[in-house]
Amino acid sequence: MVAYQTHPSEANVPGAVDPLTNHAESRSTLAHPRQVGGVLELFERAQLMTDLEAVEQLLLVRATSQSEVITSASTHTIRSGGKRLRAALALLAARLGQYDLPNVIHAAAAVELIQAASLVHDDLVDQAARRRGRVTVHARWDNDVALMVGDFFFALASREMALSPDPRIITYYAQAVQTIVEGELSPVTLIEPVAPALEQYYYKTGAKTASLFEAACKAGMAAGGGDEGQIVALGRYGFALGMAFQIIDDILDFTSDEVTLGKPAGNDLRQGTITLPLIYAVARTGSSRLRALIEQGLPTEAQVRAAIAEVTAAGGIDAAMAEARRFISEASAQLAAFPASPAHRALVDLAHFVIYREA
Repeated sequence: MVAYQTHPSEANVPGAVDPLTNHAESRSTLAHPRQVGGVLELFERAQLMTDLEAVEQLLLVRATSQSEVITSASTHTIRSGGKRLRAALALLAARLGQYDLPNVIHAAAAVELIQAASLVHDDLVDQAARRRGRVTVHARWDNDVALMVGDFFFALASREMALSPDPRIITYYAQAVQTIVEGELSPVTLIEPVAPALEQYYYKTGAKTASLFEAACKAGMAAGGGDEGQIVALGRYGFALGMAFQIIDDILDFTSDEVTLGKPAGNDLRQGTITLPLIYAVARTGSSRLRALIEQGLPTEAQVRAAIAEVTAAGGIDAAMAEARRFISEASAQLAAFPASPAHRALVDLAHFVIYREA
């Protein structure tokens, strides 16, 4: 697996080259949002929708249990499933090789089940009432049901892995789950100095988010009969894509709104979560107000709004966006060895979509 402890470059250190001026090339190579379109449009152009629907139906079938409560709660979670980016990555990676839906559908379903399990458990730990605007399992049922549903999804994912044609797929996903748990228990506790703060942030982001993107791509390429070099390249693509995805998620917490996000803007600040825009803002300004906001906790709404404005004015959001673009350039570079195809184009476009997405 790709190492998760990403060390910041000189561009990340105050007084060195500004990240915004160090990524002109990556900015110029990215497609305009109108070229990329929405993710569903992207999937339609890649003729992926029928296969994604097959994955969705498989997930709903697997969600059925002898327990009515488990069935209801599991179905509720599956139907709240979002864009199915991870399943799409597995399918598209397989299409770079010798594509056969029965060979890859179980790998695609497994990654969505792992994601569902981790989100149900995350919501339980955080006591979050809603996700994507929908009530969470523990809020609608109770904590015990949420714990069991998360375990149920992990068990279902194991079943799908076992049904996959390549035994390496089990290893990829097992390593990802282990890494996700380790990342969950490795919070970002530093806001400064910038170097160790960035090291903590990149480790957590790589472990909690990027590792599953990586595993989905590797599993898909393995299911498509790819060789070891191709599997490694797709894993690196997925890891870099996942890093950018999480950075954009952290940026959106500052720039979007509750209607779009399904959660209040500034939610990370309210919870005392240290993310990349905040780290960069403090590195650039040494703001005592931002440090105090995290250290003291429980900020007022006025303090959250003021902090969002300060992070934006300090260039924290722009610097984080430059870093996301750098990861997207790294992801796209991993696709260079693969011949042109609709799947190749879709993977390139998907990288661009991650940058321009609004939720």
